[in-house]
Amino acid sequence: MSEFVILRPWWLAVLPVLAVLAIWLWRRGPSAGGWERVMPPAMLAAMRALGHLQAGGGHRGLAAVAAAALIAAGLAGPALPRSDAPLLAGTGAVLIALDMSPSVTDGPALADAKAAAAEILSAVEGRPVGLILYAGEAYDVAAPTADPTTLESQIAVLGPGIMPDKGSRPASALALARRMLDGSRDAAVVLISDGGGLDAAAVAEAQRLTGDGVRLLALTLDGSASGGGDPAALADIAATAAPARASGPVLAALAGSGSLGDDPALSALRFRDFGPAVAGFAVLPLLALFRRRR
Repeated sequence: MSEFVILRPWWLAVLPVLAVLAIWLWRRGPSAGGWERVMPPAMLAAMRALGHLQAGGGHRGLAAVAAAALIAAGLAGPALPRSDAPLLAGTGAVLIALDMSPSVTDGPALADAKAAAAEILSAVEGRPVGLILYAGEAYDVAAPTADPTTLESQIAVLGPGIMPDKGSRPASALALARRMLDGSRDAAVVLISDGGGLDAAAVAEAQRLTGDGVRLLALTLDGSASGGGDPAALADIAATAAPARASGPVLAALAGSGSLGDDPALSALRFRDFGPAVAGFAVLPLLALFRRRR
């Protein structure tokens, strides 16, 4: 039962109020059509014994309270996750931010970076995809396009000395990605890097990017030429991080970024809602209110 959830928990606030009302009705005693307010208790009991007042109609208000409690519990939405929940394909743009600093291009990590970028092009499934290259500065090589095959040749020719500057500033790449994706929905950035140059500015840019609703993913590169990379640090700023040679988790996250998520119109499809069934049991105490009295 660890997966049991309440879809609309604010309705549970009604239950304590109903509990107080039920206690008050119980302590007040059975109703006698208002006669209990003007007749002494002894006379009221005698009238009931003689059959002039309904003896079996006590605590009828409790039935209404019980029905209200069942309805409130049903509206709260007790539910279990569905194993067959639908998954919607992502539609937002994907930006590949590729680290082309010397620590990557001058070592074996470059081949892994190019292979990882090619895998992303194959996995975007019709989503617009763009390319950013960065070293000391970041450059928008290609705006998001619906034809990722146009980027294959650009990625294939990447090599040492292609960047006009040295260094490694992922902060500039993340800032550029945020500008390129401004106003986009369901967008994602995949940072392919050895973790070099990941400073406080990069962390701040990552927070701004995710604050704008863009998912930040990372593929880490081993074999840095300078040995100054820090692949593990990328996991601290990315929602999902994985080695470039085992990119499955990141590719799966890209495929799932168009899932139901927190959309209030669609999130209920992720769960089997038992609320209507629970509310349906309110019929039982309500039927007692319609019972013929003699």
